[in-house]
Amino acid sequence: MINKFQQDTISAIATPLGNGGVSIIRISGNSAFDISDKIFSQKNLIPGKIYHGHIIENNEKLDEVIVLPFKNPNSYTGEDVIEIQCHGGVYITRKILNMTFLHGARPAEKGEFTKRAFLNGKMDLSQAEAVLDIIHANTEKFAISSARNLFGKLSAETNKIRQMITALLSRIIASIDFPEDVAEPEYSYIETTIKNIIDKIDFILSFSNSSNVFRQGIKIVLAGRPNAGKSSLFNTLLNLDRAIVTDIAGTTRDVIQETIDIDGISATITDTAGIRDDKNLNKVEAIGIDYTKKYIMDAHLVLFLYDLNEGFTPEDEQIFNIIKNKTFIKIATKSDLTSNRDKDAICISLKTNENIETLKKEIKCKLSIQNLTEVEFITNQRQQICLKEAKESLKNALIAAQNKEIQDLISIDIKSALMYISEVSGEVITDDILSNIFNNFCIGK
Repeated sequence: MINKFQQDTISAIATPLGNGGVSIIRISGNSAFDISDKIFSQKNLIPGKIYHGHIIENNEKLDEVIVLPFKNPNSYTGEDVIEIQCHGGVYITRKILNMTFLHGARPAEKGEFTKRAFLNGKMDLSQAEAVLDIIHANTEKFAISSARNLFGKLSAETNKIRQMITALLSRIIASIDFPEDVAEPEYSYIETTIKNIIDKIDFILSFSNSSNVFRQGIKIVLAGRPNAGKSSLFNTLLNLDRAIVTDIAGTTRDVIQETIDIDGISATITDTAGIRDDKNLNKVEAIGIDYTKKYIMDAHLVLFLYDLNEGFTPEDEQIFNIIKNKTFIKIATKSDLTSNRDKDAICISLKTNENIETLKKEIKCKLSIQNLTEVEFITNQRQQICLKEAKESLKNALIAAQNKEIQDLISIDIKSALMYISEVSGEVITDDILSNIFNNFCIGK
């Protein structure tokens, strides 16, 4: 990729703004070293060294800092970069940032540092998107899988596919352009090659569902009548007294959510208002019940609870009819208060912890989490669309080859497949798509 060093210099706070031990201000661009000379006590910085000194304003020391200088192309962005590590106060961080603006930098846009790294050939697009995944990873396994992409795992595989397509296309085009010197490749060769390429694409796409679950997480909703034990189970699953637990029906009037890590998958557990038909419902509880129904419809898994001591009531039946078409687990609570059992439910006691571990295992089983933990390739929706489009073009080329159509026509679909594969790494990309990707980043990255 051709280097596209920017004419202007950008600056931003690279750490979350707030009171803390250290804040980092990052400057990137042609004027980075000049700006440093104007505000930092040490001058003529040598790349690769670490400098201790002071930020100076009007000949007064403003803060004691550490400065790290990087010379292009040996920096994150591929440009001249200065990183200032100052004390983590809100005022002092903003003050130093404003000084960089005063001396020639402009505020960085969302993701502009990583965008410049991409434009300057420091990473391809799939690696840049991996940076975003690592930032937003809620679990260790997602972070590790995303790091593989940052280190080029997806890039390496798609590059192999691109080389295979290019080699096939080159043979076909050479035979078209130089028919006297280059023989047409056999149709059987074209078919075999295309099938091999499709197999490689299918292998990457086979992890799409797992990738989406890692990225988006799983939604688990607790549903049932008031006082069925939803809040107690919510607290048990979280090992946290988050929801108020009483014997009074309708204690939970709003949704309560927490996120936990289930074997490397981020799961959002939602405790909802108990569903009941009562003309005396107050407005707040009625709104809570409406929210409950909406969350149930959006859930990946519903934990349906009923009171085993009271038995399966007509009211329970009404709620069950709401959730029966969802993926659900039927849970009979308060098993310590009765000898009754329900063979179609997991009977639990939140006082004695009876069958709590069984329930946790069933949750993992229902969500097929055990099949999601070993993910060879992490892809996002954009990458999946590119791969699917490339596969579709190759399937069209395969049909044409099987029908022994002229190879000039076959090459059109193969060229299309090459374009879509090149979009994964950003070899072929539009400005609109590029802007959309980096707008999802935070400022300073």
